[in-house]
Amino acid sequence: MSSAATGPLEHGELHARHLACAIGRRTVLTDVDFSIEPGETVGIVGPNGSGKTTLLRTLSGVHRPSAGGVLVDDQNVHELRPRRRAATVALVAQDEIPPDDMLVGEVVALGLTPYLPPWGLGAPREQHRVTQALASVDLHDFAGRPVRQLSGGERQRVLLARALVQDTPVLLLDEPTNHLDVTHQLDLLTLVRGLRRTVVAALHDLSLADRYCDRIIVLHKGRARPPAPPTEALSPAVVAEVFGVDASRVRHPVTGEDHLLITPREARR
Repeated sequence: MSSAATGPLEHGELHARHLACAIGRRTVLTDVDFSIEPGETVGIVGPNGSGKTTLLRTLSGVHRPSAGGVLVDDQNVHELRPRRRAATVALVAQDEIPPDDMLVGEVVALGLTPYLPPWGLGAPREQHRVTQALASVDLHDFAGRPVRQLSGGERQRVLLARALVQDTPVLLLDEPTNHLDVTHQLDLLTLVRGLRRTVVAALHDLSLADRYCDRIIVLHKGRARPPAPPTEALSPAVVAEVFGVDASRVRHPVTGEDHLLITPREARR
């Protein structure tokens, strides 16, 4: 997967202001309050059921908060018209399955709909953007392939390609490495790190969050801890309290970089 150019950005500032997020009548998260700078890659981690998906859907405008608000560049996401919101925030959901009877190129081209009338999607310029997006996620020559012929990992990369052509200042990813082999996990996270946009990703793999995120939000017991650098957000004390496992930092013998090492507590016995 190829990466985009990087540089200072003027758009994509994301603010959550005293959010309360609920599923039906059950409140999942309360008083969620944070700011993310344009161009940051921020991870969301937490145990299963802690509210990662619910928070992302609320940030995207899909779910309305029961309290508080979400601002992107001083725009309230939940007050935007659908087309404007789709040009502001893109969400790649972990459980989305494109229709089997669609072609890959058709799915990716849906990311252009906030900007163009339907009859404009077949123009050469738009076709080129679809082809570029598919190439960036290592799906060269897949545009004419039916969705039903894709593996789970390929579908995940198609949905990311759709979000890339959507070209929003904010990109939200829900467990984007699900179904991917280790090569494409690393390639995908390297790609999103190089995008000229703000990225917020829910990740279940703490080691990947530690390696690829500028800051990390930890969800625990209905609360969201403020975004913090990985060494602080995933300190041994925090990992033990939130996840019930041991965490250590070790230096890679080849690269010299620090890596987060997770071990079960019974390993100490």
